[in-house]
Amino acid sequence: MAPDTRPTRTARRIPHSSGTPGRGRVLISGASVAGPALAYWLHRYGFRVTVVERAPALRPGGQAIDVRGPAIEVARRMGVLDELRAHATDLRGMSVLDEDGNETHSTTDVTVSGGRLDRDDIEILRDDLVRILVRAGGPGIEYLFDDSIARIDDRGDEIRVRFTGGHERAFDIVVGADGIHSHTRALAFGPEEEFLRPLAGHLGVWTAPNILDLDRWQIVYRTRDEQTWGSMVMSVRKNSELRVYVGLNGLDHSDPALRDPEVQKQLIAERYAHVGWEIPRLLTYMWEAPDFHFDAGAQIHMDSWSTGRVVLLGDAGYCGSPASGQGSSMAMVAAYVLAGQLKAADGDHRRAFAAYERALRPWVTANQALADRQIDRAGNAGNAANAESSEGSGGGEDSLPTVVDDDFYAVVDDFILPDHGEQGAIAR
Repeated sequence: MAPDTRPTRTARRIPHSSGTPGRGRVLISGASVAGPALAYWLHRYGFRVTVVERAPALRPGGQAIDVRGPAIEVARRMGVLDELRAHATDLRGMSVLDEDGNETHSTTDVTVSGGRLDRDDIEILRDDLVRILVRAGGPGIEYLFDDSIARIDDRGDEIRVRFTGGHERAFDIVVGADGIHSHTRALAFGPEEEFLRPLAGHLGVWTAPNILDLDRWQIVYRTRDEQTWGSMVMSVRKNSELRVYVGLNGLDHSDPALRDPEVQKQLIAERYAHVGWEIPRLLTYMWEAPDFHFDAGAQIHMDSWSTGRVVLLGDAGYCGSPASGQGSSMAMVAAYVLAGQLKAADGDHRRAFAAYERALRPWVTANQALADRQIDRAGNAGNAANAESSEGSGGGEDSLPTVVDDDFYAVVDDFILPDHGEQGAIAR
């Protein structure tokens, strides 16, 4: 059964006396991973926190994501580590199939989506992670669903925010944590095309029943067609569901028609119409999937993550793309660092924003570079596997389309989480 994604906080006003006087009023735009993680820490440190989310409730569905390296320690300090592990995908391994559906490789050492299985990393569904983070924040955080920021007026001493719902509020800081297509970023920094760097391909994801009877297992299905790069299917939620992933190549990233879910589904259906194996059956569940998601592989690159009293967090400021495998971990670590710097600066946003960027930019840059390595390796692996398949032999371990080498984990683990004095923080 899918989790209850109805709002866990009503769109009510929390009295402005909540929090420590003088800490500041913070508006966070976006209630996915980065926003609730930051809200947790800011509220714990005594800030008055409001989170605005344009969806009517916490968004359902989404792909499996990873909590790795220093993000594991962030989860431990939040007190949610055991709960994250209880909701992990807990995959045992994976198989690789050729275009005819024949298994060319099987392993219990790694998966494409989760990497090495001998580490303490946690692969978890995005909506499970978000629900846990929101609940951890407690009742003192104000969540406004079915609303968004319409206008930002930075007056120097405060920011006046006009919401699409018509009301206006004053805040000391506004945080854009609203994803790669951040509206907050567009309002404060300029149009998306100035910062978006397209990468290879588009990815579609949806939920289906476990019609393949997978048991904590993942299947990667490869195609030779230049317009597709195959599919990945994995069992989730105690084998009761599947997450289906398909990839498309050669689409125009700037085409506005690609923002329409029906156009996206039609493109997938057309590109995969000739594909065999179980793809035709899996496609039938795409049309009515309540959690269908489709987006381009892309990154966000910016010279600065802040302007005035506005700062960006996670994908809004430095999206690594799913190819990096580090988006959620970067978001959780960055939320902890930003909150800690605001606490240390006693709300002085200029000092805090500068320290936040100094601390994180080298690690973020290295993590973004992982996406290029992943894409290059997957492409080369796919070419090698296709060549081997055409010669009648299966692809070996070197042709696995995933980065599981020591260099990858050296980047993942190469950040020492600071101590912001949690023992002395204001109790929740």
